[in-house]
Amino acid sequence: MLLWALYPENPYGYYILLRWIVCPCFIYTALKASKQGKKNMVWILGVTAAIYNPLIPLHLNRELWSVLNLAGIGVGAWSVFILKKGGLYEPEV
Repeated sequence: MLLWALYPENPYGYYILLRWIVCPCFIYTALKASKQGKKNMVWILGVTAAIYNPLIPLHLNRELWSVLNLAGIGVGAWSVFILKKGGLYEPEV
């Protein structure tokens, strides 16, 4: 979703939906990082979730959102590699 958000012709509703999907994903990942004891990752993911918070949205210009969306893509991809070793995507017993 963050990659598609870089397309400038998206309707405003797309960005609202993006917030409601991306924010919980980053919160979930932050909780998993917390269970693994990766405090730095928890902070990074928590701040990223706060940026995409749909309840108290940030109102920024399109250029800044493009930079934040690229950073969000990077944080999401980085978290997959960092947290995968600790069982992020393995079922809990």
